[in-house]
Amino acid sequence: MNGAQAVLKGLEREGVQVVFGHPGGAIMPVYDALYDSPIRHILVRHEQAGTHMADAFYRASGKVGVVFATSGPGATNTVTGLATAYMDSSAVVAITGNVSTALIGTDAFQEADIYGITGPVTKHNYLVRHVNDLPRVIKEAFHIAATGRPGPVLIDIPKDVQLAEFTGSWDVPIDLPGYRPTVTGHSGQLRKAAEAIRQAKRPILIVGGGGQAAAEQVSDFAAHTNLPVITTLMGIGAYPAGAPNHLGMPGMHGTVTANRAITNCDLIVGAGLRFDDRVTGKVSRFAPGATIVHIDIDPAEISKLVKAHIPVVGDLSDVLPRLAELLPPLEIAPWWAQLREWKAKYPERYKKDKPLVSQEVIELLREATGGDCIVTTEVGQHQMFAARLFPTSRPRTWLSSGGLGTMGFGFPAAIGAALARPGELVVCIAGDGSFQMNVQELATLYKHQLPVIVAICNNGVLGMVRQWQEMFHAQRYSEVYLADSNPDFAKLAEAYGIAGYNVFDRDEAKRLIPEVVATRKPAVINFVVYESEKVFPMIPAGAGVDEMIIGDQEPDPSEAGMSMEPVAVGER
Repeated sequence: MNGAQAVLKGLEREGVQVVFGHPGGAIMPVYDALYDSPIRHILVRHEQAGTHMADAFYRASGKVGVVFATSGPGATNTVTGLATAYMDSSAVVAITGNVSTALIGTDAFQEADIYGITGPVTKHNYLVRHVNDLPRVIKEAFHIAATGRPGPVLIDIPKDVQLAEFTGSWDVPIDLPGYRPTVTGHSGQLRKAAEAIRQAKRPILIVGGGGQAAAEQVSDFAAHTNLPVITTLMGIGAYPAGAPNHLGMPGMHGTVTANRAITNCDLIVGAGLRFDDRVTGKVSRFAPGATIVHIDIDPAEISKLVKAHIPVVGDLSDVLPRLAELLPPLEIAPWWAQLREWKAKYPERYKKDKPLVSQEVIELLREATGGDCIVTTEVGQHQMFAARLFPTSRPRTWLSSGGLGTMGFGFPAAIGAALARPGELVVCIAGDGSFQMNVQELATLYKHQLPVIVAICNNGVLGMVRQWQEMFHAQRYSEVYLADSNPDFAKLAEAYGIAGYNVFDRDEAKRLIPEVVATRKPAVINFVVYESEKVFPMIPAGAGVDEMIIGDQEPDPSEAGMSMEPVAVGER
């Protein structure tokens, strides 16, 4: 056995069944060994897309995603994907080839210091210099990626190490003295948290991406305590979107009810979230009267942005059931009455007096699928519309680039998710700008004939940038126009052998969407939507959660039963 064969053997021992990647000179020995391996390889057309696929494979299945890339440009192409996974706590192991050890540092052909380059965007990384280290390195990499706060790990293997004779042992213990994630919450801190929750009159529970691996415990905790639940962009699906206790998404483009609840609450239980700036807005105005109970497995996140009055370091799967045991159901009827009043007054609404809009497309897709699908998104206005109009009710079924906001993530993520959960329909909500960033993966979709529907909300511009330019830059639309050079997306899909459709009005959308969904075959539907649509509510940069611009969410005074009392101070 040589080093390359040892790599495949190590992956097999970790239970890996699918790998994404693209071959090249410095990783060719691994691909030669792959020829005899039972592991399924998905040939991607770009390494960034392959890394996104591996990321989505983990998000959808809970199993570590794996990507291969060669040295130099192949390895550097993974960086955006690794940064995306790092920001969103996604377990990925990237295995890159490198030039032979004797050539490292000589500017050899296709050499790049990927070990140094990826240090800031990986949880850990390795440069393997001895072939017999491979069993230990692979075992450690998977352990580090999947435990504690998940994240990406890179293993860089020089070509001579791949070709060297392997004489090592597979019986290697994991011995990482400096790596001991805290899983069990401290009993004293749990008692303090329980006491604060019992005394609260207006409490809320905010669930982040950490809830995806503890969805059952989240639901049980909310049901037991009667807490209102808000889910962040990364937390969508960790708590059922249609549940009575659900208030929606918070923050910059969150629901009116969720943001008002944050502004007026007296206690927040933050479970598995970072209190990201897109959630908090101006930190000094975030939940000014609230006691903050922050539960997270990563102690570095606690009090990083929002000061935690009661920090609890631990895994939600451990902490929430133990915390529930210390609490009775909360008697907060007046608070619930206020929340329900806000929910009734501010349901999701949008204007239909214009041509077809993205919100309507997304609603039609949700209706046609019954919500029984995996949803991935690109990044932009359509992402925010989808978060509010197409949230899922099962964990690991809503996949989006949250922390890094990576355009080009959603389409390859749809492929990765479809491979992680065979047979499940995947709907990718895309924009005409972001879809083109990894459009070449239509070849991968065609080759594997996966049940992925790409719905392009094509407004002919970079929509979110245009919205900000309209509202905050005096309508100076600088370099956002795409319509004059966009392709015919239906013909483009057909060129790859995939069914393609152009839709120009709502009647055609209503007819076509159920037909395409029923086929459960690859398809690209290009919906030409209103150019000037905007996402509301929104919180301007530097403003507080209480300073929402409500926009289209403002009720029409003529609507029956709508009382129009003044909005909270600061709201516009």
